[in-house]
Amino acid sequence: MKLLLLTLVLLFTYSCSSNNKVETHKKDSQEKQGYGGIVIKDKKEIKLGKNKLLYPKTIEKIVEDSYFGTVVKDPYQWLEDDKNKNVKSWVKAQNDFTKSYLNGELKEKIAKKYRKLFNYTRYSSVMKKGNYYFYYKNDGLQPQSVFYRTKDIKKEGEIVIDPNKLSKDGTTSLGGIYLNSDASLMVYGASEGGKDNQTYYIKNLKTNKLYDEKLLNMRYSSIAWNGSNGFFYGRYPDPKTVKKEERTLNHKLYYHKLGTEQSKDKLIYQEDKFPKHAFAPQITEDGKYLIIYVWEGTDPKTMIYYSSLGKNDSSGYPKVLIKKLFDKFDASYEVIGNIKNTLYVLTDKNAPKKRIVKVNLKNKSKKLIEIVKESKDRTLDAAFVSNNSIFTNYMKDVHSELAIFDLNGKFLKEIKLPTVGSSRISGKQANNKVFITFTSFLYPGVIYDYDFKTDKLIELFKTELDFNKDDFEAKQIFYSSKDGTKIPMFIVYKKGLKLDGNNPTLLYGYGGFNISLTPWFSTIRLLWMRNGGVFAIANLRGGGEYGEEWHKAGMLDKKQNVFDDFIYAAKYLIEKKYTNNKKLAIMGGSNGGLLVSAVMVQQPKLFGAVVCQVPLTDMLRFHKFLVGHYWIPEYGNAEHSKKEFEYLHKYSPYHNVKDADYPATMVATADSDDRVAPLHARKFVAMLQKHNKGNSPMLLRVKSKSGHGHGMSVEQIIDEQSDIYAFLFDIFGMTFK
Repeated sequence: MKLLLLTLVLLFTYSCSSNNKVETHKKDSQEKQGYGGIVIKDKKEIKLGKNKLLYPKTIEKIVEDSYFGTVVKDPYQWLEDDKNKNVKSWVKAQNDFTKSYLNGELKEKIAKKYRKLFNYTRYSSVMKKGNYYFYYKNDGLQPQSVFYRTKDIKKEGEIVIDPNKLSKDGTTSLGGIYLNSDASLMVYGASEGGKDNQTYYIKNLKTNKLYDEKLLNMRYSSIAWNGSNGFFYGRYPDPKTVKKEERTLNHKLYYHKLGTEQSKDKLIYQEDKFPKHAFAPQITEDGKYLIIYVWEGTDPKTMIYYSSLGKNDSSGYPKVLIKKLFDKFDASYEVIGNIKNTLYVLTDKNAPKKRIVKVNLKNKSKKLIEIVKESKDRTLDAAFVSNNSIFTNYMKDVHSELAIFDLNGKFLKEIKLPTVGSSRISGKQANNKVFITFTSFLYPGVIYDYDFKTDKLIELFKTELDFNKDDFEAKQIFYSSKDGTKIPMFIVYKKGLKLDGNNPTLLYGYGGFNISLTPWFSTIRLLWMRNGGVFAIANLRGGGEYGEEWHKAGMLDKKQNVFDDFIYAAKYLIEKKYTNNKKLAIMGGSNGGLLVSAVMVQQPKLFGAVVCQVPLTDMLRFHKFLVGHYWIPEYGNAEHSKKEFEYLHKYSPYHNVKDADYPATMVATADSDDRVAPLHARKFVAMLQKHNKGNSPMLLRVKSKSGHGHGMSVEQIIDEQSDIYAFLFDIFGMTFK
């Protein structure tokens, strides 16, 4: 369930009673100049005079929106319609302009080196089902990682599915993969161009053949196999049958029986009175219970319903009688295992840093019995039942710690990890297997099999890379934010760095949706640091680093805390002589794109460069597009109340651009992003180009056949990262070595 919510992140019916719209189309000479208006053939053509950039022309069509008596003028609302030919012309002109600015010898050098660095074997996501181990592997420069299986993990596996054969250009990626208990059947999702909307296929792994049926319109869907007969899953209505604004409402739970068309799927559950409710199924490993998670948007709070599962009826469909276990959105709940009728549940009910409880479904009171108490100094990030014990993954000061408890909550042991870093755990009750994936800033990555008998981590796959970690240094510091709150930050750089205040520095942040930024390895970061760059990550409020209270301190009307935390991270790096304001770049994507666009507008003189990826920037209208209504619990809705309008309007990046000398800015989006509408990037760049009074470039980069960032081919990744770092090297006057 946690993975599903992570997918939804930037991954609610709105009232227009307070919104009276008046369009006042501006009739001036600018309109006659057309859309776009220039053709770029050479980089020299993009400059006018000594330094001033000659951007493609952008017309204004003033639209006035009224919110609780306040009129907000919007000159670029016309850029929201990506199907309009004038918008397409404008986007093409902007993209051509950006390519002309970025393309050149510097980008080619960076791309060549990055491709060489990226050409190494990578493994991920080991799991054991039936007699097989399953894992992903990429030989180096394959567009997409390939899914393998093997009975002997020490031997090379056989290909289960190769997504590189699903499209000619490598832009079709695998979504979710779901295996039944004996690994004889598999459902997998295929995403074209990085879209969230996927098609699901069913494969018989004994015969290696696909079933005739396929499942369409599978957005944010999870699968729960019911033996070998079929599976439960959730889906939205066919988009062709509903209004545009209803395409991500009225979610329903279905059962698909193998060998039948999707149109024959049996409706299991729906809630007509609550169109924003959605459902994710899970079946306990013993097959005894169907667990149904009920969620609403990206709020981590969930409800849980359940049903006993017995024999199927005469038609081959399971008998389901749904009962409610947790029927209020008062906390997050996740079933991590069961022993007969007793469920073990990970929850933040009365425990912001989470605890583990158990509940007997045969007990009428459904009383929660605490098993593992909430920790005072670390957050319980993940857990599951295996080998008659509870395996846990904690986060303490933004790094992982592993511990094992017995089923009564008695602490048994800690498991030592290689260094300060990030671990992901997965495992099953049925085979007592636990797999640990570990990485850190200077630790490329390793996958372990934990042996309960010997209490040892058995290395399965290790990333081999031409890289000496002793050449670099990674450390964690704590700085004070505006209100005195202590904020952790990691800083990574090449050893021997002089703190002379003149080092090019890249500061990264996110700060939202209970998402934690823990240490991870990056090859492009090696290239940056080898050329004298410093990399820093600030763990801002709004994330999940210290539990739900930390998250709440950076959401809704407290969002400014996130921006202040980031601004004070920048000030710390300058004060401690890592860098100066002209050599400091900030980067963030999605909610992090909102972050960097907001702080650059609030503090334009604090930064030298901004990389803003797939951002939200119009916080008054975000909920009207794609799945934006999911994020209302995180941000609020300007049409709900005057209070929400006022705090959103106060920080909305698009609405707060004013005449100023802004830092060099690259705003990147994708034409296939069906999570965060690309209109945010378009409108923000148009506003920046109008109001920037300095000579720094304001660039829009639009990638094709790519979505919100996931599912990109290796070449797409290399091209995008080469553009970003060529931009930074150029702005900071860095010599590429």
